[in-house]
Amino acid sequence: MSSTSATAPANSDLRALRFYGLTLGAFFAASAAPTPLYRLYQEVWAISPMLITLIFAIYAFSLLAALLIVGSISDHVGRRPAIAVALVVQAVALVLFIFAENVWFLLAARLVQGFATGAAASALGAALADADAKRGPIVNSLSPLLGMTVGALATGALVEYGPQPMRLVYALLLVVVGVQFALVRTMPETASLRPGLAASLRPQVRVPAAARRAMAIIAPINISLWVLGGFYLSLMPSLIVRATGQDSQMLGGAVVAALMLSGAVAVFSLRQLPPARVLSLGAPAVFAGILALVAGVHTGSVPVLFLGTVIAGVGFGASFLGCLGTIIPLAPADQRAELLSAFYVESYLAFSVPAIVAGSLAGAIGIERTTDIYAAIIVLLVALGLAGRQFFGLQPRPAVKQAPLQPVVPALGECSER
Repeated sequence: MSSTSATAPANSDLRALRFYGLTLGAFFAASAAPTPLYRLYQEVWAISPMLITLIFAIYAFSLLAALLIVGSISDHVGRRPAIAVALVVQAVALVLFIFAENVWFLLAARLVQGFATGAAASALGAALADADAKRGPIVNSLSPLLGMTVGALATGALVEYGPQPMRLVYALLLVVVGVQFALVRTMPETASLRPGLAASLRPQVRVPAAARRAMAIIAPINISLWVLGGFYLSLMPSLIVRATGQDSQMLGGAVVAALMLSGAVAVFSLRQLPPARVLSLGAPAVFAGILALVAGVHTGSVPVLFLGTVIAGVGFGASFLGCLGTIIPLAPADQRAELLSAFYVESYLAFSVPAIVAGSLAGAIGIERTTDIYAAIIVLLVALGLAGRQFFGLQPRPAVKQAPLQPVVPALGECSER
């Protein structure tokens, strides 16, 4: 313990770094908690796959809206007030989940939860950077992925073995939110408040000229990643049951957790490599993982499904890291937030809209055939991205030097630059 303190940078607040990292992880753990429950909601309330994916997608739309509207609000009102309000909104969402009696409660809960997560992620990302400029961005990247890993695993276990499966996990999360709300008041305020609160609420989405070519070339790869993530978080538990015949909520949560955990490992392991090298490793891994996943679905093999998921997860983390590392250095500092807003729009539309389409297809042609179509689209997008990168290249203009990767995932703090 003493050695850690001795080696910490002078401007590092380890207590704040830990608290904000754990709080960010808890928000994303809550966001993943409904995924292992979707199968149970379907059985109890006779919800169609289309409605399940709509419940999932409304969270992504709401989160994106929060990022674009209140993404920089902590620069104007302070980190602590912004985080505290987001925690209150999160508590409202969890209460809606606890008392949910039908699909309309679920839609309302996910809508509120998405806005709370988007608002919190931006403020927490900025607070992490304030707490430690070097380690903050890394914690900012890993906390959501690790949080979703814990959320999916813990919910699966509680649903499988605990009482009140549709309510217990939300009640426990509500207790966590209460503790975090009490503790956030003890954190030091680090924001230098800026004027212009009203102007900051106007979304600005624009791709700077210097980054347009690279963003267009990597767009197929980035879209493929979020199509993959949306499918896992909305329909994977149902697919596990149909493909393997094992009606286990724990198994569905474990497969989702495997995707997130392997993505986190990839982000941490590859964070020092040049973006071009990271993309060279990540995109083929997505390709290979999808092929293994499809093989697991058609053979009903749980080990093959897990293997495909881990490989795809590594590709997910590495490719997203490479995509961000490619475009961020191309934008001037005063245009970077607008670029990331555009990137968030692309990512979250790919995360949510195809999932709704998949839900509709699953009800019409079955979830196995839907998986085949989804997989074919992801493979095609990755192939297009790799071909575009091969033929056109991703080198920045000579005047711009590629910076070391500072990993972030969508929704994690960059909107504070607006």
